[in-house]
Amino acid sequence: MKHLFPICALSILVALPAHAEEDTGKSLMEQGAELFFEGLRQEMEPALEDLQGLVSQFGPAMQSFFEEMGPALAEMAGEIEDWSAYEVPEMLPNGDIIIRKKPPQDQLETPEQPEDEDGATEI
Repeated sequence: MKHLFPICALSILVALPAHAEEDTGKSLMEQGAELFFEGLRQEMEPALEDLQGLVSQFGPAMQSFFEEMGPALAEMAGEIEDWSAYEVPEMLPNGDIIIRKKPPQDQLETPEQPEDEDGATEI
């Protein structure tokens, strides 16, 4: 983000003389936008190359995982009708993951207070 402002300023400064020297039919805003995105692409290029390296490194492992686990995950997803009926998954210290089902709405309501013989309710 800190590189964004210098790139914007540079793109505007470079676009002004370019527009004065030649008229390619593009507006000053179009030329500035092109220069901005070119600078952004150059800034992001190392990160994208690193991402490509990660994809080539982990891609085959992820593909085999989805080939093996895909049918089981699809079967499980077919059995669960309403995902909102379950609590947020919780990881135990031993690594187990628990997904609890939420209690039905009628159990969440507080039970009525018993009335005394004279009809008064205790608080």
